[in-house]
Amino acid sequence: MIQTLRALYGLKWNPFSTELPMEALFVPPKLEQFLWRIEHTLVPEGGFALVHGEPGTGKSVALRLLAERLERLPDVAVGVLNHPQSNLADFYRELGEVFAVGLKAHNRWGGFKALRERWLAHLESTRLRPILLIDEAQQAQPTMLSELRLLASARFDSRALLCVVLAGDSRLIHTLKTDELLPLASRIRVRLAMEYASREDLAACLDHLLASAGNAALMTAELKRTVCEHALGNYRILAGLGADLLSAAAQRDLAQLDEKLYLEIFAPPKSAGASRAARSR
Repeated sequence: MIQTLRALYGLKWNPFSTELPMEALFVPPKLEQFLWRIEHTLVPEGGFALVHGEPGTGKSVALRLLAERLERLPDVAVGVLNHPQSNLADFYRELGEVFAVGLKAHNRWGGFKALRERWLAHLESTRLRPILLIDEAQQAQPTMLSELRLLASARFDSRALLCVVLAGDSRLIHTLKTDELLPLASRIRVRLAMEYASREDLAACLDHLLASAGNAALMTAELKRTVCEHALGNYRILAGLGADLLSAAAQRDLAQLDEKLYLEIFAPPKSAGASRAARSR
């Protein structure tokens, strides 16, 4: 497919792929501010951060950008928890693997102590906290989140040993309001609410995707407006519409994607009654 796109449109990659390179990812100003605060506030001082929003609003992209920026920093250890729905035993197993600490699942106290000693040693040598990123955190059990809060602090909660960034949908917000997790919710220092995008933000994202891929004129201006109007403020829907249009255009060997193509692909089919009425005229 990429060879076809390169030959037809001069594209370096599919601008609507789920596996875009980092330079192709669109960074709105609000997200850029969040990334800066994590890098310059949370990493030196520790604590919890939260990214929340409905599906398709950019939470996972925010974590991907954050991980890439943090991994470029010297002396910063970045870990990713990939199975947030684990029970406590598997949670400790995964943390041990992420931070290269040998743990025994049946000895939770030993694991608790070993992880904190590893994080404290890193902090003493670099003055920076290790970072743990958790996507789909709405699936995490409250007991696991409470355990993480206890793990991440020392000296009667006066010293943070870890930076934790949670990302999840509205279910995570409701979970954090429960009595069991209010102590964790009160410790969230940086928040980013991912909202449905405006047409202007969608248009800026679309322009960035096309330009970074190497063909800013791939779509007509009319088609861009139409796609943004029908994306419902959702970046994922925007990418899906673009992918369908690009695939159809490549199959038809079209030089440019236009509104006519959109109508051919997405216009609702005419009913049989309407077709008969049209023929009777």
